Amino acid sequence: MPLLAGAVLSVLTSTAPAGAQTDPTDAARAAMLALDKATLALAEAQKSNDRIAALTQAVQAYEEGLSALRDGLRRASLREATIQGALTAESGRVSKLLGVLQIIERAPEPALLIHPSGPLGTARSGMILSDVAPALQAQAETLRSELEELQTLRALQENAVDTLKNGLEGAQDARFELSLAIARRTELPRRFVADDGRMQALVESADTLASFADGLMSEPVPSGGAAAPQRFASVQGRLAMPVLGQIIRRYDEVDAAGVRRPGYVVATRPMAIVTTPWPATIRYLGPLLDYGIVAIIEPDDGYLLVLAGLGQLYGEVGEVLPKGAPIGLMGGANSSDDQAFLIAAEEGTGAEWSQTLYIELRKNGTPVDPSDWFAAGKDRD
Repeated sequence: MPLLAGAVLSVLTSTAPAGAQTDPTDAARAAMLALDKATLALAEAQKSNDRIAALTQAVQAYEEGLSALRDGLRRASLREATIQGALTAESGRVSKLLGVLQIIERAPEPALLIHPSGPLGTARSGMILSDVAPALQAQAETLRSELEELQTLRALQENAVDTLKNGLEGAQDARFELSLAIARRTELPRRFVADDGRMQALVESADTLASFADGLMSEPVPSGGAAAPQRFASVQGRLAMPVLGQIIRRYDEVDAAGVRRPGYVVATRPMAIVTTPWPATIRYLGPLLDYGIVAIIEPDDGYLLVLAGLGQLYGEVGEVLPKGAPIGLMGGANSSDDQAFLIAAEEGTGAEWSQTLYIELRKNGTPVDPSDWFAAGKDRD
């Protein structure tokens, strides 16, 4: 009996319980629910009076849901690997624990009550087993909890494939519908009609973004910026980012080529929607220098917001856009391969963040630090 009790104590003291972490599961499930809501939002957008605004919100809902699901699945995959690794590392101790339990179960009841050294030994052995039993039960509960969580995580990842497929297809449908709605749009106010010849001459004569922006500001256009309930300066520090992404380079930071630029570089996923953070007039749309496809909007007198690196543009120069209006989509091929999506999400390689948007805000001809204006990206980790 002392050997049996000692074996139990040895197994228990050498095995540390690992608490179950359900946050990755909850996060992934919440993201799947968000994608279901995005599907409903897309259906409702067809009946909305302002279809462009409704479709824009549907696209954003899909992008946010897919991004959250990527993160949830990545965390779930990491949690699964952690549990599997712990179970593998503890396999020897778990086997000993199961062996001890089997020995106790097979031992005849009288043998458990009789000790070779007499009544005193029997009493001591009983005290040891009474101490061991609760710890033994706790260890068994921990093992069962981890196995159940492992099963839940695997089932979640299997079920996520259908949700991913529907979400990716829904996002593509929403972007297509949005493009059609914008192509048919006629109700936008227009501040001025662009002079294509003068604009082309300005593009050809500019050798830097700064010189082009200065040329734009010197072009004669009607006074008064885009109609807004309050001035642009009043929302300094509270602007929403124009795209869902990750800031990878900040104001005046040097890139790998040693180039400094007075703006943000934001990594985005392919086909991410880009919107106006404030009501603004479109001042330029098209290719510019080495910045790729560029949209420049004027949120107020003296201010220009440069958005460079898009793949598709919406609208026409001179139109006045409301806050949150789509100005374009990022480039790249947005894969509809749900399995590839799942693998990338689980590996967390960041391969999906393949596009970059350059954001530069200029005030009276001088670039300003975006961190002073946008609510996101203020913390420098």
